[in-house]
Amino acid sequence: MTRLLADADTSRWVPVTGRGFRGGRHRKAAIRMLLGSAGLPQGAPGSGFLAWIANRAARAMMRQSDGRVLAWVWKDDPELVVAIAQVQELTSQLRAARAMMPMQYDDTEDFRSPHLGAGEKLVVDMPQGERALLSATYTWDTGTHLVTLQAASPDRTRFLTLIPAVEDLARTLRLSDELEVGESNVLRLPPA
Repeated sequence: MTRLLADADTSRWVPVTGRGFRGGRHRKAAIRMLLGSAGLPQGAPGSGFLAWIANRAARAMMRQSDGRVLAWVWKDDPELVVAIAQVQELTSQLRAARAMMPMQYDDTEDFRSPHLGAGEKLVVDMPQGERALLSATYTWDTGTHLVTLQAASPDRTRFLTLIPAVEDLARTLRLSDELEVGESNVLRLPPA
């Protein structure tokens, strides 16, 4: 099975995926930020319960993702930036969904990774409301898998200053196949 690996700078990023209590406070802050951007005001009736459910669901999803999803928050301000990386098998349905994305998603720039090769970068700087998140998305099509890193923030000014740190994180992403001897007859070459 293909897994996603990364070497996040621990002085900047706190991982919120995986088992144990590490990153619990940061995970809750990230969920608060994402719920706030979804239109649920803090302190609204039921918001505490909804945040608790979202936290439990996120933890269960991360455990079951089995290396297909990695997530981090900014260490100094967990509600400032959330970065989520995922790997998906490139099915015909996923290719069709990517082909049908709205026009603003065609405005990509080239982005190169030492591990994944040529990819695309898209910074969406068109908030749809006062709670909308700004995002930067990095995507690589390896031929068999789609690797995506998406970073989001509610603070435009501060987020744009953190794009270089997000790009540093994106460049550390790589795939790992857990194969036993004789399990595959495919020769994988590093990106050109």
